[in-house]
Amino acid sequence: MKKIIITLLLTVSPLSFAADKAFVSSRTMSHTTANTLALAAMDACKKQGYQVAAAVVDRHGNLLSFIRDPLSGNHTIDVAIRKAYTSATFQSSTMTLQQGDFAGLRFADKVLIIGGGRPVNIGGHFYGAIGISGAPAKKVTGDIDDACAQAGIESVQELLEFAE
Repeated sequence: MKKIIITLLLTVSPLSFAADKAFVSSRTMSHTTANTLALAAMDACKKQGYQVAAAVVDRHGNLLSFIRDPLSGNHTIDVAIRKAYTSATFQSSTMTLQQGDFAGLRFADKVLIIGGGRPVNIGGHFYGAIGISGAPAKKVTGDIDDACAQAGIESVQELLEFAE
């Protein structure tokens, strides 16, 4: 028994934690990349005849970029930002979240579980999220917004994959 305790103490010694870093690092999109992402997503919807708003947030849900078609409704401003915030803080697509049982989160500040928010997860790095609002539903609430968000992500995918 003493051998087991001594072995455990030696394997859980401070030396075993020496390889741990004292800090963590993460990547954040530049304002140029965030603007490109937002504009590409909005243009994808515009090509289909929809006037939308696009919001890009960092990994913590803080706004990096926002663009709105002048003909989109005023409600699209808050909705796009909340979709992006929700997607970033849950690190999940709001389309996926909308299929779950999240009724208890209805009253959570800034959270909006409606399709159109997508995380920007490229090359093993989580950058934040994009939220789109303003397009009507084709089959499911937020499905066109979601597709436009994905088109925006694809427009910056290569840039972020090969970023140094």
